Formats: sequence, structure tokens, C-alpha cells
Amino acid sequence: MATSSSPELLVLHAVRLRGMTTEAEAAARFGLDADAVGELLLDLQAYGRVTRSGFAGTSGWSLTDAGRTEGERLLAEELAGSGHGPYVRERYETFLAYNARCLTACTDWQLRPDGSGRLAVNTHADMDWDGRILDELTVLGGVIDTLAAELGSRLDRFSGYGDRFTAALARVRRGEFSWVDRPRADSCHTVWMELHEDLLATLGIRRGEEPVPRAAG
Repeated sequence: MATSSSPELLVLHAVRLRGMTTEAEAAARFGLDADAVGELLLDLQAYGRVTRSGFAGTSGWSLTDAGRTEGERLLAEELAGSGHGPYVRERYETFLAYNARCLTACTDWQLRPDGSGRLAVNTHADMDWDGRILDELTVLGGVIDTLAAELGSRLDRFSGYGDRFTAALARVRRGEFSWVDRPRADSCHTVWMELHEDLLATLGIRRGEEPVPRAAG
């Protein structure tokens, strides 16, 4: 049976994964009760683990250094107690093998050669160019779907990444092109990067300390 995380861990983790979030967004991330999340955020604020602030017309909750440290402590405690550390590490290494491919696909969706050796904004007029990228994102969608299912069978909070990525890609195929890399929304890029952060946080790995990825299969 998959390990279920405590509400405190889930709320701290939701804030970390989103960077800045509202009560409703934090609750929706792991299917928690919004009122309970609001109360828990106030408790965490009293302990100095989250802070509420505004920036560029948006406002929400973000982690303090103390909150990040506490979140990492809870994640490490959960992973050790579950006994799934080696399993999660193996799936992280699989993810890492495909990471550069996702970043390249998202960059190619934004920019493409203009014929003179320079890069220009992709206007999505070249169906062959876009089709190649969508095929690559479809492959990556299969990768993230498999990883989310495998990880979610051990730690329940990993479930859902594949569904979110697939939903974003479906919107792109319907002509909503921004859903490849749309910020602050469940775009393909956002979901992929969130899983990356989730794995790093779970395993206690700093971005500058990541291993060299092996070649993707």
C-alpha cells in the first residue's frame, strides 16, 4: 500500500512546488480541504515556516528558510520510514535521463531557425516543425505517466503527474499552444519541472549536486 503523507507535509510541499500559492491552489494540489489548509497555513505562519506576500499584482504564500528546512526534514523522515528510498532514486535517474529532451522540446516550441542561422520566435506556421515537437512531447508524456504511476504506488503524493501532463498536451493539440510552456498553470513544462523539484526535494538533492544523467532509452 502506498504511503500517505501528513497534511503538514503536503501543505509545505505544495507551497514549495508552486513557489507562491493561494490557499485554494495549495488545497487543490493534493486534494485537501480548503478551509483546513487555510488554518494550517496560519499555524505554519505563526511558526515562521510560511509567509504571505505580494508581487507584480499577485499575492500568496511562500516558504521561509525555516519552512523549507522543516519540509525537507519531513520528506526525509517519510522516505526513511517508507523504505522506498532506493526505488525513488532509481526513478529519479530515469527521469533525469529524459530531462534534457523535455527542455529542448519546450525551447524548440518557442524558437526555431529562421533560415539565416539565427533563431526566431516560432509562429507555429510550420506544421512539420510543430508536429515533431508534439511527437516528442507525446513520448515524454508516456515517460512521466509511467514514472508517476510507479512512484505513486509507493508514495501517494506522486500520483497525478501523468494525467496533468496529458491534459496539457491535449489542450495544445486543440490549438491552445501556450499550454506547452504556460507559466503558473499546469502546462507540460510546469508539470515536468514540478516533478523534477518533487524528486529533488524528496531525495534531498540540491540542483548543483545532481548526477550526470545517463542516456535515455
